[in-house]
Amino acid sequence: MLKKNVETALNGQIRVEAQSSQIYLSMASWAEVKGLEGISQFLYKHSDEERMHMLKLVRYVNERGGHAVVSELDAPETDFGSFQNLFKMLYEHEIYVSECINDLVHVTLEEKDYATHNFLQWYVAEQIEEEALARTILDKINLIGNDKGGLYLFDRDIKQISADSAASGETA
Repeated sequence: MLKKNVETALNGQIRVEAQSSQIYLSMASWAEVKGLEGISQFLYKHSDEERMHMLKLVRYVNERGGHAVVSELDAPETDFGSFQNLFKMLYEHEIYVSECINDLVHVTLEEKDYATHNFLQWYVAEQIEEEALARTILDKINLIGNDKGGLYLFDRDIKQISADSAASGETA
């Protein structure tokens, strides 16, 4: 049985994951409208993954005798200015999600809820991957600068990151 403050903290993370899905969906739509097919595919997949992260938490809370709450979400931004800015925002958001996961892990340790602590280790590892991927993407974008040919190749290559991740079952 979940303690009330652990349940509340998990419900907070459910909202964070749902909000992340919405943010990446908005980013994907923006990229698609700009003709950035690879970037949009990458972000649509990323949005789906965040929703799956949310559902995993929902099921966990309910299985442990709590009640997972689906809350209202804030409307995400719809204009990201440039693909460079979009990925900078994505990276900053992943850092924020990592901080939220760390705060949640801290609550489980304070409450000596080792089952939930163990469950959350998947999220801790996932966030390490998410941040590393976002940082790698930013490094590539910095190499490109404002080169249109570089953008074309980046858009093509990021589509491959999404396809490779789907094929291997890994997270993008």
